Amino acid sequence: MLRSMTGFGDASTEVDGVHFFIEVRSLNNKYFKATIRLPEEYQGLEAEIESELRQRLNRGSITVRATCTDASASAAYEINCSALERYLAQIMGVEQVRTGAFSVDIGTLLALPGVLQPPTNEEARLDRARAAFKKVLHLACDHLISMRTREGALLREDLLAHQQVIAKRLEDMQARAPDVVREYEQRLRTRLDALVRDAGLKVEPAEFVREVAVFAERTDIAEELSRLRGHIEQFNDLVGAGDGRPVGRTLDFLAQEMLREANTIASKSTDSEISRAIIEVKGAIDRIKEQAQNVE
Repeated sequence: MLRSMTGFGDASTEVDGVHFFIEVRSLNNKYFKATIRLPEEYQGLEAEIESELRQRLNRGSITVRATCTDASASAAYEINCSALERYLAQIMGVEQVRTGAFSVDIGTLLALPGVLQPPTNEEARLDRARAAFKKVLHLACDHLISMRTREGALLREDLLAHQQVIAKRLEDMQARAPDVVREYEQRLRTRLDALVRDAGLKVEPAEFVREVAVFAERTDIAEELSRLRGHIEQFNDLVGAGDGRPVGRTLDFLAQEMLREANTIASKSTDSEISRAIIEVKGAIDRIKEQAQNVE
């Protein structure tokens, strides 16, 4: 099952009046790279969330954005009465305050260091957030993977279309290759007959056979065609695999090997039909290589 590297998924849940939300986006990347944005008070969960991501996703630039909206009473900060009383005692010692020259704003008092303190049940709050974020992360990843799978099906169709072009051109080159040597032999014999007739030269049959054999060996593409067919078989196995394993890097490497064989054929070919066919093959391989960059 081929999967794309681009996708989006989100999910949310509510626990005891606290709303947890996560969205996961992924883009192409040669490796796995995670960027996780959590509320400041939950930054300690970043490593755990990345670990969960690595278990679900193998490749791509993954961006996670998490938010938490607490509408419950437990979100309220506690007033440190002892600290506030100490501040008030000091303030009342100021003459201008005693005489009423200016008043003290309650908001200013609450903003003083140590007056407002976070809820004392931080550990319980973190445990609740850990469980909630992991739950919605799994759901968001499910949605992301579903989208990746749908796009992967389209990628598979495109890749197979390019593979069919390569396979057809390989058949054409396989059928054409013997004719290339025969046509060279005929041209060479015609030229030699003309030389013998015009100049009275004598050509030994062994020399003629040797020249044809050298040409046949120099332009022989049977080995390259065989390796390309083997690469196509491996390509089909990768594209048709249903185990969900990532194949993008392997496809990319395989496309490089296919291009190497195609370049060798192009360098050996002296025939216009084979040259045209190999140009189409190289174009199809380039398209495969481009699409492999999108496959997980």
